[in-house]
Amino acid sequence: PIDLDRLTERLVADKGHDIKALMTVQVDTSTSVRNDVTALRRVLDEVGHPALLMIDCIACLGCDDFQMDAWGVDVMVTGCQKGLMTPPGMGFVFFNDKADRARDTANCVTPYWDWRPRVDPEVFYLYFCGTAPTHHLYGLRTALDMIAEEGLDNVLRRHSVLARSVWAAFERWGEVGPIELNVRDAVSRSHAVTSVRVGSAKSTELRDWVEQRTGLTLGIGLGMAPAGSPEWHHFFRVGHMGHVNAHMLLGTLATIEAGLTAVGIEHATGGVEAAAKIVADEA
Repeated sequence: PIDLDRLTERLVADKGHDIKALMTVQVDTSTSVRNDVTALRRVLDEVGHPALLMIDCIACLGCDDFQMDAWGVDVMVTGCQKGLMTPPGMGFVFFNDKADRARDTANCVTPYWDWRPRVDPEVFYLYFCGTAPTHHLYGLRTALDMIAEEGLDNVLRRHSVLARSVWAAFERWGEVGPIELNVRDAVSRSHAVTSVRVGSAKSTELRDWVEQRTGLTLGIGLGMAPAGSPEWHHFFRVGHMGHVNAHMLLGTLATIEAGLTAVGIEHATGGVEAAAKIVADEA
């Protein structure tokens, strides 16, 4: 996560307020790190710095709690393809009055990136700067109905339970051998995705085995090591976002455990049982 002490030092040193915005992800999809957005706002307020607080929620909206107004966020961007359960193709920008006033004095506003025509267009097509993504909108409508039917609090709780069940499995497997969660502090872990460090090139062998033998696709260790580096093969990711439930995830974990055994990655037994206990205790 972001080093708040270093951030504070940098903002304090910015006497002329040349820094116009602080922008970061709430969740980094490659490392599965979750940043504390409220802490970022607290730093800005304590220093008295006027920079906008801009948050990228693409990887986690609908999975991790986010409260734009309550947390003092000025701009939030997100996409439709993760917690919002819609095929990739739509992006969203939310902004408050402070950000809109900053837009009036910005020297980098262009017709394509300007939010004003999208918010209050003279003609309908300007909402989308062209042809509307009609079928995406139908898909998004259904996804939002699903979230409303379950209830947002229940959606967030489900993601929390499932994430903690994944962590429990890998923590149990990692009691013996090289497996470990990439983010050691549970407070800084995302409820949408979990990045795993295997510590050997057999991570790729594991991904290949579960895909070819069982049909399960695990995410690559995106950006965790330079392309061509042997360490590129030391990571993989498990997604648990959006339309996912306990039986899907427990099946995923059981398949991973079979793969660990099949390719010879040393691990402790009982990972699936540890995950199941989390689900059972929270039911």
